[in-house]
Amino acid sequence: MSHATTSLLADDGGDIALSAFFDGHPVATFAIDTHHVITHWNHACEQLLGWSRADMIGTANHWQALYARPRPLLADLIMGGPSPELERELEHYYPGKCKRSPLIPGAYEVEEFFPNIGASGHWLHFTAAPLRDGQGRVVGAIETLRDVTERRVAENALRRAHDNLEHVVEKRTGQLAEMNAKLQEDIAQRLLAEAELRRSNLELTELNQQLSRAQQQLLQADKLASIGQLAAGVAHEINNPIGYIFSNFRTLQNYLDQLFGMLDAYQRAEPSLSAPDAAALRAMRERIDLDFLRQDIPTLMAESGEGIVRVRHIVQDLKDFSRVDANQEWVWADLHRGIDSTLNIVSNEVKYKADVIKEYGDIPDIQCLPLQINQVVMNLIVNAAHAIGDARGRITVRTGRDGEHVWLEVGDNGSGIAPDTVSRIFDPFFTTKAIGKGTGLGLSLAYGIVQKHNGSIDVDTALGQGTRFRVRLPISQTAATEDPTP
Repeated sequence: MSHATTSLLADDGGDIALSAFFDGHPVATFAIDTHHVITHWNHACEQLLGWSRADMIGTANHWQALYARPRPLLADLIMGGPSPELERELEHYYPGKCKRSPLIPGAYEVEEFFPNIGASGHWLHFTAAPLRDGQGRVVGAIETLRDVTERRVAENALRRAHDNLEHVVEKRTGQLAEMNAKLQEDIAQRLLAEAELRRSNLELTELNQQLSRAQQQLLQADKLASIGQLAAGVAHEINNPIGYIFSNFRTLQNYLDQLFGMLDAYQRAEPSLSAPDAAALRAMRERIDLDFLRQDIPTLMAESGEGIVRVRHIVQDLKDFSRVDANQEWVWADLHRGIDSTLNIVSNEVKYKADVIKEYGDIPDIQCLPLQINQVVMNLIVNAAHAIGDARGRITVRTGRDGEHVWLEVGDNGSGIAPDTVSRIFDPFFTTKAIGKGTGLGLSLAYGIVQKHNGSIDVDTALGQGTRFRVRLPISQTAATEDPTP
């Protein structure tokens, strides 16, 4: 419908022109006058609605082609032009469906489904506009009806397809979400399983390390027991001959004193002898250098006595170190005595490499397993000796008290320990020594022994400057460790 159509003259010439327009228009179109009587009903309208021009022109029954009971059509409603009353009527008859035409001024359009048209109903889009004469007066209204069933069917089909697609997408999204949730759950379970496996592996590793330490401690205890048995045998075999040698040595010293006294008497009597006898005695005295013998024999006897005492001390220190003469139980022991005994035992490892400086503090006896504490001291001192290079070094042994604890330090001015290995020095079988020079068990066993005594062991080291180990031990063990297994 064009804008010119709504302004056709309502005279005879205009009527002829309007009829020609209607008859040649391919779109179903009808017109009514101001009395709502049909003035034009074209052929396309007959084809679409099934009502002939003869049946409709001159009547006001155009509603019959569309509805089952009388009611105004869009052309009837819009003839009076825009007004609040028109808007109310349009909303009443076409609720939410009617809108102004964007192309024709004063025209309105609606799209509705009519089930009584055709076998299965049709969707019609109809547009209505007022007709005006040359002076602009409203002389009627015109309405066009277009069959949009195919479009609406296509749109409905597209909508259904879209809805189906949305449903499929929603369903698929739900499935994907469910699969994703299941995957996340599987991943979480796998992570938990991996964490549990790692925890079990760490526990197994720790158990293996504990077993290894326990085995090494058993081997060490067995070795110490063997040393103890050997020390007992050596002590028994050496102490007996040392005893009578020491006794005989004192008797010999008395005899020598008597002989020297006798020689003094002979020397004093020498002037009173006859000249031949006196000359013979002087010759003999000069030949054996009696004066030198009188000076050297006491020196030799003193040195021999010191050697015998030294042997007795070594045997006693060996007994003290292995403690074969006492059960390995928690006892109150003198830490300084244990250190001295251990230094005596390892003196051969130390004396050619370093000077040992002892700086003992005032400490009480401690409740401990003396054999095992001696083992800790021995390992620390031997390690200190091994850390010293070709030049003669210094090993310092210090002790002191800190509240209810005592501490023991073994320091050296050797090569020190590299920073990247400090954290591993207490690990079993870890050693910085050359192959065949160390087992890597000394510090590990020392660490285990100190832990058993509820103590701590720390290290302070610097490359090229030396290392200091500090062992801190409680003076008295707690109730939980009063009766541990040695």
